Amino acid sequence: MANNQNNHNMHDMHHDSMKHTDHDMSHMSMDHSKMDMSNHQMAGMDHSMHMGNFKKKFFVSLILAIPIILLSPMMGMTLPIQISFTGSEWIVMILSTILFFYGGQPFLSGARMELSQKQPAMMTLIAMGISVSYFYSLYGFIMSLVNPTTHVMNFFWELATLIVVMLLGHWIEMNAVSNASDSLKKIAALLPDNVTRITQSGKEEQVSLSDVHVNDQLIVRSGDKIPADGTIIKGSTTVNEFMITGESQGIVKNIDDKVIGGTINGNGTIEIKVTGTGKTGYISKVMDMVQQAQNEKIPLESLSDKVAKWLFYVALGSGIISFIIWLIISKDVGIAFERMVTVLVIACPHALGLAIPLVIARSTSLAAQNGLLLKNKKALEATNHIEYVFLDKTGTLTQGQFAVTGFNMISDRLSENEALKIIGALEKNANHPIATGIMDYINQKQLTPYDSSDTQAISGVGVTAVVNGKTAKIVNEKGLTDVSNQFNPSIKKEYQEQGNTLSFLIYDGLLIAMIALGDTIKPESKEFIAKLKEQGITPVMLTGDNQQAADTVAKYLGLDHYYSELLPGDKEKIVKEYVNKGDKVMMVGDGVNDAPSLISATVGVAIGAGTDVAIDSADIVLTNSNPEDVLKLLSLAKHTRRKMIQNLWWGAGYNIVAIPLAAGVLAPIGILLNPAVGAVFMSLSTVIVAINALTLRIGKE
Repeated sequence: MANNQNNHNMHDMHHDSMKHTDHDMSHMSMDHSKMDMSNHQMAGMDHSMHMGNFKKKFFVSLILAIPIILLSPMMGMTLPIQISFTGSEWIVMILSTILFFYGGQPFLSGARMELSQKQPAMMTLIAMGISVSYFYSLYGFIMSLVNPTTHVMNFFWELATLIVVMLLGHWIEMNAVSNASDSLKKIAALLPDNVTRITQSGKEEQVSLSDVHVNDQLIVRSGDKIPADGTIIKGSTTVNEFMITGESQGIVKNIDDKVIGGTINGNGTIEIKVTGTGKTGYISKVMDMVQQAQNEKIPLESLSDKVAKWLFYVALGSGIISFIIWLIISKDVGIAFERMVTVLVIACPHALGLAIPLVIARSTSLAAQNGLLLKNKKALEATNHIEYVFLDKTGTLTQGQFAVTGFNMISDRLSENEALKIIGALEKNANHPIATGIMDYINQKQLTPYDSSDTQAISGVGVTAVVNGKTAKIVNEKGLTDVSNQFNPSIKKEYQEQGNTLSFLIYDGLLIAMIALGDTIKPESKEFIAKLKEQGITPVMLTGDNQQAADTVAKYLGLDHYYSELLPGDKEKIVKEYVNKGDKVMMVGDGVNDAPSLISATVGVAIGAGTDVAIDSADIVLTNSNPEDVLKLLSLAKHTRRKMIQNLWWGAGYNIVAIPLAAGVLAPIGILLNPAVGAVFMSLSTVIVAINALTLRIGKE
């Protein structure tokens, strides 16, 4: 890769900016779907979530289990706390039966579902363990009634503890997963219940948010929550968007500016025209992203399912083999069954079922708290392997707020004020940063732009319109082809050396003026680049600016690699070149013209959630426009992966030792693992993976 420029003789991108032309923050509102959110949110959870209220089942099962634990022996051993009296075995049997069918119902239903899909996994293993424990114990109870002198060991104690531990594990999982969504529920709660709407006759009326529709006109007074996303049609104000975008400073809003539902109006009263409601709203989009991230499987999660599936076959096979071998050796069906039950109990890998989901739930929660919206959690795993970070310059490394730094008249055919009025006619309806900078400059001079008609964008060059009956254009340097002989290149040298972007006014075929605009570099960008390099990641800047402007920014930031004078299609080509070579590439951009690159990259990251195209194209969205949030993302990905690996080992690794011990491999030397110890191992593993997942932090182990 060239270390200073790409020699693509593309345009100066008047407007590295066309990306911002459609900066239409399609952040629509969330009205009646406010109530739908919680339901919609739960819809994407694992099927086990729908198998009843685990909190209630846990406590009811615990109440049933306590007398069973007190009245029945553990593996035939009388415990110090054990109580026994005439008929106590009947109480144990009855309570165990209720517990098996009530407390065990989620696992039996889950196993039925898994087996119907021919995908045995965690629920099947648990169901197998409790079923064998119950039916073998029931067999022992019946045998003791038929022949009181016959003693068959029962496993009611193990059955009770196993079901209670499993329900506790599911309850922990539910709490962890639901906690991951708390921050988004708080955002949804920002929306008011009632709003002030303007009727067709111009009167005010109070209506429910659920009755608001697109194109309704609403009044938002000082200090009120903005009830819906829309466009300001009257008034001006400042808006606190912190809860939505992470920006702590109030943002000035005027007529035609966009506002986001859920933000707080500042010191002015405004009227807005609603641009969208319900599921098209910004908050709804955010919720969908989180749900999609929770529902999609990433490679490691698929691995955990695969491990559970094989563990089922290993446990079943080991149980059958141990039963046969012990039956041959001992000639005792009871002992053989005992060994088989032990194997099946110890193999219940509920901790494995928690291993990845709990980490994902925690990482999703952390991401939301830190302004990272995980649209595709596969991308979080892929982030661990990133080698290059491609960074769009404008709006990502720079503020994206252009101000006029110079205005030069090239022709004396028009006065300076007339030239500015024509430029204003071309730019007044645009909303990209350069147009905003130009209009601010014109407004400061208290000039009123001329009217224009037949306004059209010139792809990659600028814009043209008819002003005062003549054709007017404002273009970048690439658009000077027909008037290049009217231009002295020395005029632009000083501006370009300072990294300014140049635009030129052509009126009636004559080059009239040049206007220079500069964009300031974000204060955190330099340190961000340095920290990427420290991690062995190569930062690469992509920009539509000319080479000199790009070179100025690159030198200041310490960038060794960049590409300049790029069209949107060129960015995508460059990203694809690296990806096709097998490089792992992250693309970080903030606008429409970054969308193709965001899609093509290994991981696409949208800075600033304002552009719906960027949101749709990216894998991850940073709600704050601070590039250092990419460092948070890299840290979160790194520590999430470590927690996943740790939990996989805790969730399934103990089976490597426990299953052979339960089968009696070391029986010749007097070592046997009984079901009680197996249940303890299993419960400890479950608790460990839960605690381990909940200790996940950004920047910490």
